Amino acid sequence: MRYEDLADLPCSITRPLVILGDRWTLLILKASFAGVRRFNAFQSALGISRSRLQDRLARLVEHDILARRQADGGDHVEYRLTRKGHDTYPILMAIRDWGDTYMAPDGPPAHYRHHDCTGEAHARLTCDACGTDVTAHDIAPEPGPGILAHLGRPGAGQSADGQQG
Repeated sequence: MRYEDLADLPCSITRPLVILGDRWTLLILKASFAGVRRFNAFQSALGISRSRLQDRLARLVEHDILARRQADGGDHVEYRLTRKGHDTYPILMAIRDWGDTYMAPDGPPAHYRHHDCTGEAHARLTCDACGTDVTAHDIAPEPGPGILAHLGRPGAGQSADGQQG
């Protein structure tokens, strides 16, 4: 299966990976949250080639994660996080938490402090009904409306976990 074809699978993990699933895209988002907005600033902060940066920025704009617009004063173009872009923050925080746990032998390289109380921000999985923290051991995937609609289409034959059925 081609990488682009993954976007057609009825899976809410696989589909976003088509857009977000490479290191440069995630690093562009990380830089955006740090206030980087200009093409040249992304390039110098990340050391990414111009063509790859153009490609990744275009993809993020196409999917309404970043918005390309003239800066105040109109002398240059900038890339700003949209609401959809801001909603990627928990993804980055989950990656950061994992990295701090397993890839930071000398301790976290940065602390992400809450402005109001100076506590540290972390990604957490909770049940939306009872509020309990959950792990993979507490989860039981079951078919949702998206897979059921997909299974009703001609030529479809995949289970809820994206496997051919």
